[in-house]
Amino acid sequence: MTEKLYDVTALGEILIDFTEWGFSDDGARLFAQNPGGAVANVAAAVARLGGRAAFVGKVGADMHGTFLRQTLQEAGVDVSGVATDAERFTTLAFVKLAENGERSFSFARYDAADTNLRWEEVPRTLLTDTRVLSVGTLGMTDEPMRTTQLRCIETAKAAGAYIAVDPNYRATLWRSEGDFLRQTERLLELADYVKLSDEETALVTGCTDPEKALEALERRGVRTAVVTRDKDGAMALSGGQLVRAAGVPAVAVDATGAGDAFWGGFLYKVSTAEKHLDELTQEDLKEFARFGNAVASLCVEKKGAIPAMPELAQVERRIAK
Repeated sequence: MTEKLYDVTALGEILIDFTEWGFSDDGARLFAQNPGGAVANVAAAVARLGGRAAFVGKVGADMHGTFLRQTLQEAGVDVSGVATDAERFTTLAFVKLAENGERSFSFARYDAADTNLRWEEVPRTLLTDTRVLSVGTLGMTDEPMRTTQLRCIETAKAAGAYIAVDPNYRATLWRSEGDFLRQTERLLELADYVKLSDEETALVTGCTDPEKALEALERRGVRTAVVTRDKDGAMALSGGQLVRAAGVPAVAVDATGAGDAFWGGFLYKVSTAEKHLDELTQEDLKEFARFGNAVASLCVEKKGAIPAMPELAQVERRIAK
């Protein structure tokens, strides 16, 4: 593969996850300020593994925006593509955790900074000098970010980058389910790699069975499709080749960012494999998925998303067990 400055550039939302953190002495519910946002989590995962990652997005000129920029920098992510909006706030998500670590969200995102990224604010090198451009569907909820994201994808694709899409459905952030599906379809038409969670397969493909969902994505032109299945691991389909990678045992504390951790690990392996997509074998795909499972298993053992992303040595030890 042609040498590129970045392994993965991630484009889209970055926000604060205010995650439940118990109660104060007088019974008030406490929330911890954790950096998050699906695509930002992917960039951090890649960087923590030792990959060359960049992030493109927008934050407010507030304490949360400053915190997010600093957090990405500390994780090793290039933040030259993070714009600041002096008139809008940084997106906030309040996260309620169930006993099994699963979570539900309440968002403060109306006219927020991340939805107002403009094309002229995006450094072109971050798009033209990367092996993979990773995006999500939340970049398609509002203008001008929607148009900006599509132009970024077209630019990166023209420069030879693979496009990785994670359809991340949050019902309260969309005008309707139909709007989500229309915008997701636009991304699928441009995608090389797509990841779905078990919960999203029926919504995006109409198939509840993960294998049939993968086949549906392949029929739409997706070259490599992945479905994550929590503790049951992951399945991937590429060029008609189906592989299954068993889950990696973990003691789950917080599932926030688990899918993003998997995707970051998977894309890290894709970008560092020095193979074209058409050259990937079944063993390659299984290795990538197994690696992603290990990254996710380590992530869920800590609270938060970006702070929980593991380093390469930790992942290698987990796989070796």
